[in-house]
Amino acid sequence: MPQRLLQRVNHALEQRFPEQRLFLKSDRDTRFIRFRPLTQAAILAVSVAAVGWMITATSIVMIDHLSAGNAREQVERSVADLERRLDSLSRERDERALEAIRAQERFNQALSKVSEMQSLLLASEDRRKEVETGLDVVQHTLRRTLRERDEARAEVAALQTDLVAQGGDGISPEDRARESEATLDMLASTLSSTALQRDLMVTTAEEARADVRTVAEEKKKLEQRNDQIFRRLEEAVTVSMEPLNRMFRNAGLKPDDVLRSIRSGYSGQGGPLGALRISTRGHEISEDEDRANAILEGLDRMALYKIAASKLPFAMPVRGNFRFTSPFGYRRDPKGAGRRMHSGTDFAGPRGTPISAAGDGTVIKAGWQGGYGNTVVIRHAFGVETLYAHLSQIRVKTGQTVSRGDRIGDMGSTGRSTGNHLHYEVHVNGRPTNPMTYIKAASDVF
Repeated sequence: MPQRLLQRVNHALEQRFPEQRLFLKSDRDTRFIRFRPLTQAAILAVSVAAVGWMITATSIVMIDHLSAGNAREQVERSVADLERRLDSLSRERDERALEAIRAQERFNQALSKVSEMQSLLLASEDRRKEVETGLDVVQHTLRRTLRERDEARAEVAALQTDLVAQGGDGISPEDRARESEATLDMLASTLSSTALQRDLMVTTAEEARADVRTVAEEKKKLEQRNDQIFRRLEEAVTVSMEPLNRMFRNAGLKPDDVLRSIRSGYSGQGGPLGALRISTRGHEISEDEDRANAILEGLDRMALYKIAASKLPFAMPVRGNFRFTSPFGYRRDPKGAGRRMHSGTDFAGPRGTPISAAGDGTVIKAGWQGGYGNTVVIRHAFGVETLYAHLSQIRVKTGQTVSRGDRIGDMGSTGRSTGNHLHYEVHVNGRPTNPMTYIKAASDVF
């Protein structure tokens, strides 16, 4: 049965692999080796498998080599991009602060101009009221004069009637006519003067109304400019505030609690951190004043955020080239002690790489600490502490106050370590927390 199966296979492969013979000739005889189709197919398959294995192994080696190089280049590019982004954000923050200061100056000038315009408007309103009062007086005087004239004419007519009835009073008709003409001339002169005064009052009232309209238009334009300034300031404060709010929320902190704590620590001193309100001199607060107070409160909130950010470990502790070698969490112990909790993050780099404080605080430990080797522990605000282990050299002392970015030591491999690196831990109220939570939370701000 196997022989027949082999024959069938050879017969099927004979079209592609015809039988080959290798002749071996010697002095006495000639021999040959016969390669059947199945044998040729087997040799070809083995050759192809060997070549494929060589190609696969070579590719794996080259891919490992290239990926290692690409990873280093990617880390270097990421660090360079991060530094550029930090510089850009810093410049943008300074520009926003300068723009806010300039806008505040423009706002103060605008408020001064509004006060002047309001004074002019009130003065024009008072003048208008005076003119209207004068017109009422003139009209009342004119009506009284006309009434007196009519009464005088009626009285003259009555006297003339009485004289005619009594046969004359000794006054000649010519004298009586002259007296009547003098009286009429006096009344005409009085009426003419009153009409001129009335026309003057009307002209003055029209000029006052035109001044009021002009002042109202200028006030409207000024209010529109103020509204544009307010909108730009409000947008700038909102855009600058949102990354700070998000940073503290991502770090697991409530922004209101942070601000309340910072404000309580800086109260009683006055100055730039006190309550900023525009005085209204006992008057009701206007809409513009309310918006200005809201902007000033936003700037005050940003100042408090800046103080809080400096007191928390948002900065990168390693200054120089490095790579992440071990994250926070459970891992296999590099010394062969099984699976254990890794309470921090490891940054590997050259020996002597500067290590800096991640935030403002006080050094509560600077010395040897068991498997951590040379260790520095810094206490920050809000119950946060940071630990820097395996240092080759310590550059601070216990009780020393440090600021964010101050150099506190050099990278090394002291204690229980397999190579030069920084073991960095963050503790909140005594419990270890992933340090990358704080570093990533500040990646869009600093």
